[in-house]
Amino acid sequence: MTEHTVKAFDEDIHGLRALIAEMGGRAEAAIDDALTALARRDDALAAKVVEGDKAIDELEAVIERKVVEIIALRAPLADDLREIIAALKIVGVVERIGDYGKNIAKRVPLISHRTSHEPLSLLPAMGQIAREMVKDALDAFAARDAAKALNVMARDRAVDDFYNSIFRTMVTFMMENPKTISESAHILFIAKNLERVGDHATNVAEMVYYAATGHQPPERERGSDMLDSREG
Repeated sequence: MTEHTVKAFDEDIHGLRALIAEMGGRAEAAIDDALTALARRDDALAAKVVEGDKAIDELEAVIERKVVEIIALRAPLADDLREIIAALKIVGVVERIGDYGKNIAKRVPLISHRTSHEPLSLLPAMGQIAREMVKDALDAFAARDAAKALNVMARDRAVDDFYNSIFRTMVTFMMENPKTISESAHILFIAKNLERVGDHATNVAEMVYYAATGHQPPERERGSDMLDSREG
């Protein structure tokens, strides 16, 4: 490759990383704002999160086109090709993380202002870990930092533990108070969405590790999965 071509390719990669960082920042903000809306029972903020998901979807389409363009024009090989393919996979995962923020926001109007379940007080701490995992996974991608990617993977168990604790508490509460089942189910699904954010951040970290090293990451211990949610 000529010096000009190498410079052009580097500029393409930097541009791609910047777009992914912007998309990731919007997904992180969606989770943060959705949980703030839940804590404050702020229906207007929740609606803003739902509407903002369109911008994340649009960025995904832009990045996908950029990846195709880079592959077609630059024909990257080896390490560069791994990074480009990882980027293509990562944007799909980040889009899904944005969807979970939207899902949480959609449930805010369905939970009464009078509700004061103990698990509601656990959701912000759970959400903070999940958001930080997303941020650190994307920072690891930008820096090709395999060690930071491993650190993200190690934190997934903490999110799983939060979820399992909330699950057990809410199931017990619903058995003792059947009239609250519908509202309690919404809280459970919010917790599940946050657990899935942690899973997806871990998936991004695994892709980053492979892109940076050329090797699959070491096997990690997974927590039990008490409830699965696939809604969009």
